[in-house]
Amino acid sequence: MDKQTITGIVLIALIFLGFTLYNSKQQQKWQAEQAAIEAEAALADSLERALNPALPVADPTAGVTPAQSDSLALNAEAAYYGPQLAAARTAEPETFTVENGVMKVEFSTRGGQITDVTLKDYTKYAPKGERNQPVRMFDPELSNFDLSLYVKNGFKNVRINTSEFTFGAEPVAAQEQTQRVVMTLPISDDARLRFEYTITESGSPERDYLIDLDVRFENMAPLMANQTSVVIDWKQLTYQNEKGFKNENMYTTAAYRFPGEASIEELGMSDEDKSKKVATAVNWVAFKQQFFSSVLVAYDDFSTADIGFDTADAGSGYVKEFAMQATLPYSPQTEVLRLGLYFGPNKYAILKKVTDPEGGALAMERMIPLGWGIFGWVNRWFVIPVFDLLRQFNLNFGIIILILAILVKVIISPLTYKSYVSTAKMRVIKPEVDALAQKFPRQEDAMKRQQATMELYKKAGINPMGGCIPMLIQMPIIIAMFRFFPASIELRGQHFLWADDLSSYDSIANLPFSIPFYGDHVSLFALLMTGALFAFSYINYQQTASSQPQMAGMKFMMVYMMPLMMLFWFNDYASGLCFYYFLANLITIVQTMVIRRMIDDDKIHAIMAANAAKNQNRKKSKFQQRYEELMRQQELQQKKQKK
Repeated sequence: MDKQTITGIVLIALIFLGFTLYNSKQQQKWQAEQAAIEAEAALADSLERALNPALPVADPTAGVTPAQSDSLALNAEAAYYGPQLAAARTAEPETFTVENGVMKVEFSTRGGQITDVTLKDYTKYAPKGERNQPVRMFDPELSNFDLSLYVKNGFKNVRINTSEFTFGAEPVAAQEQTQRVVMTLPISDDARLRFEYTITESGSPERDYLIDLDVRFENMAPLMANQTSVVIDWKQLTYQNEKGFKNENMYTTAAYRFPGEASIEELGMSDEDKSKKVATAVNWVAFKQQFFSSVLVAYDDFSTADIGFDTADAGSGYVKEFAMQATLPYSPQTEVLRLGLYFGPNKYAILKKVTDPEGGALAMERMIPLGWGIFGWVNRWFVIPVFDLLRQFNLNFGIIILILAILVKVIISPLTYKSYVSTAKMRVIKPEVDALAQKFPRQEDAMKRQQATMELYKKAGINPMGGCIPMLIQMPIIIAMFRFFPASIELRGQHFLWADDLSSYDSIANLPFSIPFYGDHVSLFALLMTGALFAFSYINYQQTASSQPQMAGMKFMMVYMMPLMMLFWFNDYASGLCFYYFLANLITIVQTMVIRRMIDDDKIHAIMAANAAKNQNRKKSKFQQRYEELMRQQELQQKKQKK
C-alpha cells in the first residue's frame, strides 16, 4: 500500500472511532434522561397512589411483590432526589424536648422543626372553670414549618420541602445559659442543610421566650438551582385559651411590621377569613392571639409575605388557623439565614424589650392594642406605669383597680368641679335667659335672641362650653381604660369577689338560651355598671335640664337608652373593665353630691353680677365680633328668603 492509501485508512479509522465515542456518549445521555423521566413518573405515580389508594393498578405491575414494589419506589426516589435525600424521606422521625424556665419546646427531626410549645407560667381556661392545663401555643398535629428551595440533580432541578424529610439530630449541647439544638439534612456527600436552634436560660423573659434559628447552607452553592430566594411556609392552628370565644376571637389576628417602623400593621379583627399580600420587605410576622403570640422574625428581613387566617367555629376548641408564606433573599454567597421565633405572652413590659441580635428594637409591644394617638399615650405613660407600681405591693387586682379609679378621679377632680360650677352658673342665670326668650318670642327674632343670650353670658363670665370641655378632656382616659383592660394579661385568671377572671366576663347565671346582642349569661359587674351609669345620668340630667331647656327632649336617650345599650355591649366584656366603670360612675356621683353641698347659688349669683359690672364696657373679642357678624348675615339671608 502506498502512502496515500495508508493515510486514508487511518483517517477513516479515526472518523469511525470518533463517531463511535460520540454516539456512545449521546446514548448514555439519552438513557440518563429517560431514566430520570421514568423515575419522576414512577415517583409521581407512587405519590398519587399513596394519596388515592382506590386507583387501579396497571397490569404490568400486577405480579410485582410488595418488597419489589418498595424497592422500585426507593430506586425511583433515589433517581429523582439523590441517595441522601431519598433516604431522608423514608427515615423514621424522632421527637425530643428542651426546656428553660418559661417554656417547654418539643422538636421533631421530621422537617427539623418545632412541633409544640408549652408555656409554664400560664394556664388555659377549661369548660368547667378549672385552670389546670398549661397554655399550648398551637396544635402540633395541624401546624407546620417548611423551608422550600431547589437543588440540582443531574439534568433537572428538584424542589425540596424540608417538612417532607427527616433530619439527623445531634445531641443537645447545653452550656451555662443556652441549649443548642442542631438538626442536619444531607443533600449530597459533602453538602447539607443545617437548622441550629438556640434556647436561652438567662432569667430575662424577653430573651428566654425568644428562640434563635440559624439556617445554614453548607457547601450547597454548587448544588443550588438558579434562584434568588427561598420560601418559608408557616402554619399554626391556635387553641382557644380564654373563657369567651367571641372576645378572644375579636383580639386574635395576624400582624406584621415593616423594617424600621415604630408601628405595625394588622389584618383586622374579624370573624371571617382574611388574607394580605405584602410585596415589600417585612421584618416580622405574628400570629397574635388575645394574650399570646407566635412571632417569626427575619433579622435580615423577608422580601415578600402572604399572610392570612381562617376563623374556627365557636365550640371547636380552636380560634384561628394562621398561614404565612414569605420569601427570604438568597444568593450563592449566602451562608446563613438568621431567624428568631418568639413564643410567649403579650405583655407590654416583655415585648418592649425584645430586640434583634444587634440590639435593635422590634416594636413587638405594638401588638398590644392600647389605642392610637392620645389614647395609647395615656395607657403607655400613665395607666401601665401606675398599674405596675401598684402591683409591687402584692394587692388583689380588684383593689388595684379601685385605687386606680380613685387616683384618676382625684387627678381630674378640678375638671369635675369646673364642669359643675359652669352648670350651676347656667342654672342661676336661667331666669334672665327666659326673660330674653319672652322679649324675642317670634321665630324670625331667633338671631337677636341668640345674640342677646351670648352677650348675657359674656357679661356674666359664662362659657357655654364650660360644662362640656372638662368632660371631653376626660374622654381619652375613659377610652384608654376601654382598650387597656381587655388587653392586659396581668388581669388574666385573677379572682375578685365572684369574678374568676378579671380579663373576661363574670357570670352569676347561665341562660338556657341566647339573647341577641346580649349573650347567654348574666354579668353582675355589667349590671352594677349599668345601675351606676343610670344613677349618674339621672342626676346629671336633672342638673342640666334645669339650666338648659333643650335637654328635656334628650331624657329618654340620656337616662334610659344609653345605660341599656351599655348593658348589652358590656355583658361579654372584661369584668375588670365593668368594675372600673362602675367605680368611676360611683365616685363621680359622690363627687357631684359633695360639690353640690360646697356651692352656694347666691354666692355664684353675686360673683356673676360682679363679672357683669366689670365686663360692661369691655371691648368685644375678635371671635365674638365675627360670631355676631355671622349671625347678622344669617338673619338678613332669612329675611330675603321670606320676601
